[in-house]
Amino acid sequence: MTDATAGPMLSADGTPLKVSLRRALRAQKMRALMLVGPLLVFILVSFLFPIGDMLFRSVENQIVPQTLPKTVAAIADWDSGSGEIPGEPAFAALHDDLVVAVDNKAQTRLGQRLNYEYSGMSSLMRGVVRDLKKMDPAQPFKEQFIAADKKWGELAIWQTIKLFSGNYTSGYLLNALDLQLTPDGIAVKPPAERVYVKLFLRTVVMSLAITGCCLLLGYPIAHLLASLPLRSSNLLLILVLLPFWTSLLVRTASWKVLLQQQGVINDVLVWTGIIDDAGRLVMINNATGTIIAMTHILLPFMILPLFSVMKTIPPAYLRAAKSLGANDWTAFWRVYFPQTVPGIGAGAILCFILAIGYYITPELVGGTSGIFISNRIAYHISSSLNWGLAAALATLLLMVVLVLYYTYDRIVGIDNVKLG
Repeated sequence: MTDATAGPMLSADGTPLKVSLRRALRAQKMRALMLVGPLLVFILVSFLFPIGDMLFRSVENQIVPQTLPKTVAAIADWDSGSGEIPGEPAFAALHDDLVVAVDNKAQTRLGQRLNYEYSGMSSLMRGVVRDLKKMDPAQPFKEQFIAADKKWGELAIWQTIKLFSGNYTSGYLLNALDLQLTPDGIAVKPPAERVYVKLFLRTVVMSLAITGCCLLLGYPIAHLLASLPLRSSNLLLILVLLPFWTSLLVRTASWKVLLQQQGVINDVLVWTGIIDDAGRLVMINNATGTIIAMTHILLPFMILPLFSVMKTIPPAYLRAAKSLGANDWTAFWRVYFPQTVPGIGAGAILCFILAIGYYITPELVGGTSGIFISNRIAYHISSSLNWGLAAALATLLLMVVLVLYYTYDRIVGIDNVKLG
């Protein structure tokens, strides 16, 4: 029996055992944290911070209130729906703000920002440098601004400044949904300017079509790889992986050569008499070219998860089903196929997520009817420099992916997805 009067159990160095265990556990956690720390920092820097910056840029609008602080304050109580432009105090405040903006060379960025919402603001702000030099502080600024450029007397100019005078705005996100802010509230854009909702729908539908094509082509290939002897399956697996050893740009350019009207495929069809020379197929610069090229590029991402799952299914299951009276189709559909669903789910997620954000292939072979929303995001980042709208489009694309991911989880269950 243990002596009740005895003290606490001690370790070899005389320290109470509980204290030693706590120290050892704390040291173990610190070592684990030090090992995981670099990966955690990498994820924060390369993943979470960029996403956070993207979400912020989609609503950030500080350039207007920071460049025109007096003007924003002067028109705060102005009724933009009255049909009249602001009075002299607003123009005087505008003069003071623009003098400072010109000194800081900020009027160009301000004009570029407001030009996204109302065409003509950029040129208006570029002319401010010349107009301010002609103005006499002793004379009314309202008359001088309007005399310098009649646009300053347009109601829409001042409505735009007031609508986007806050530090944050929903304007970018609304534009990404083919909507716009007006003095009367949110309104739908004119039909000729509605492009983004259509692009979002096209991106989702074509990504689903590409995923479906990858599944239809990849399933029998994966089944063949899993059924063949190891030597033969390894050789075929090398052929499946071979596209990864070739540049994506080269593969896409090759499809551009193959699919064009004077390309190899049309030449073969004409030579065999399937079509005549006048009826050559149009398979490039449209949705067809995008689906064909991207299916080829993403096919390995469907085959590999399917193969890894099929390889773990014992052939004895099918033999047992046939021995109990099932024919080949019943044995496949009732016994084999359900066990491959985790691989289908993994391959479908990989292909869909990659397809919905693809850029190079739709840009080269998609033309006007086969481009994705990612191409418009790239355009606004590199050409129009409308980073706010690009961030808003990317934010909505992220939301679409998360909604589809959640729907998939509710219907199929993400726990059923396996990569092998």
